[in-house]
Amino acid sequence: MKPTRVTNAIRALRFRHGEMTQAELAERIGVTRQTVIAIEQGRYSPSLELAFQIARTFGVPLDEVFQYPQDEGTKP
Repeated sequence: MKPTRVTNAIRALRFRHGEMTQAELAERIGVTRQTVIAIEQGRYSPSLELAFQIARTFGVPLDEVFQYPQDEGTKP
């Protein structure tokens, strides 16, 4: 399985929210700590539902948590 191109700011957001641990985030969104680690490291893309739960946990818009690079030559 090739790594996802989606990047995220989960680690930074955890630290901005009282240094929330990966385990605390996992518990809040109903997944294992290993899943949070994999998402944070870009080895796993969460479902859309899980992505929204993560964003809601931090109280930020989805695109503040996850970013997808634009291909060269494509217009937004």
